[in-house]
Amino acid sequence: MRLSRRQLLQAGVAGSLVLAGGRWLAASRKTLPRPGGLRFLTADEAAVVSVLAPVLLGIPEVPRAAVVAGVDAAVLSLPRPVQAEVRELFDVLAHPLGRRWLAGLRDDWREATPQALSGFLGRWQTSRLALLRSGFQALHSLIGAAWYGQPASWEAIGYRQPQHVMERLP
Repeated sequence: MRLSRRQLLQAGVAGSLVLAGGRWLAASRKTLPRPGGLRFLTADEAAVVSVLAPVLLGIPEVPRAAVVAGVDAAVLSLPRPVQAEVRELFDVLAHPLGRRWLAGLRDDWREATPQALSGFLGRWQTSRLALLRSGFQALHSLIGAAWYGQPASWEAIGYRQPQHVMERLP
């Protein structure tokens, strides 16, 4: 795909505005409470993960609290610079303006339909902007790792933990 100079400049300006908005939102959200033992995600960010998990995983009855806790733990295991990028992503998504203008959702995350959420994810996955595609990949990777890293998911996919590993588990 060849970009014209104008398209390149537009993409650069759009990306800069998104990142600046994320930093501004992060500064305004640092003191938000963290629910139920979470150390990274705020309540609003946990809601985003909770509603996206069934759509991204294709499992309507996925245990959402377990996925939220898994995403929280996964982000905390990442290097600080990556955590900062994930923080910007969640700050933008959890803010009403980010939800409306970047995700394209009018309704609150908790009220969005699976079809609207799937549409948002599809737009980001196939976006011309690398920044949005990266955002989709981050959400997809974090939520997938949070669910499939848990023993509760293994039976459904036919995974059996090797015996030598099972013997080491408490």
